[in-house]
Amino acid sequence: MSLLSHDSDWDADLQRYALRRPFLKEQSIWAVWTYRFGRRVDRMPTGFAKKLLTSFYWLWFRRVETAVGISLPKSAVIGPGLRIWHFGGIFLHPEVRIGANCTLRQGVTIGNRVADGAVPVIGDDVEFGAYAQVLGGVRIGHGCHIGAMSVVLCDVPDGATAVGVPARIILKSSVPEQAASALEKLQKEKELV
Repeated sequence: MSLLSHDSDWDADLQRYALRRPFLKEQSIWAVWTYRFGRRVDRMPTGFAKKLLTSFYWLWFRRVETAVGISLPKSAVIGPGLRIWHFGGIFLHPEVRIGANCTLRQGVTIGNRVADGAVPVIGDDVEFGAYAQVLGGVRIGHGCHIGAMSVVLCDVPDGATAVGVPARIILKSSVPEQAASALEKLQKEKELV
């Protein structure tokens, strides 16, 4: 595969940014481009060009990582359509697997709990709030929401929301029940007044 060949994952990333000239408006896209570039270099046939571009990648990766505070190692597997809102303090373990159309915000960390420990596997269409942490060998299902400042240490089923420290899981089906019980509680309090 040529370095200059079409990269549909990068196209999907750009589509999620939906900005004219995103390189001038969103620093996070620098890190996403660097990640996709590194993946393209890895797919090149072995030879002098690959060796040269790999050296360039590592120098560029360190500069971008330092400049924008986002570490997306090329060994991580990230599906198409990655969107990073804001920048800074985003770190992914090199062995992390993230599905398509995921959204990260500032301060997100996805990695292991202990040195050489297992790392998370993230499904498609997952939204991470600011400063969310997902640690250890957990699985985050498709369509999940990870609340801001949450620390997720357990599996999250498809479509659920994880909030708190440590995170508790809120299933879609339980949200209307919780809202109904909260409304009932308010009505009882109002009757007592």
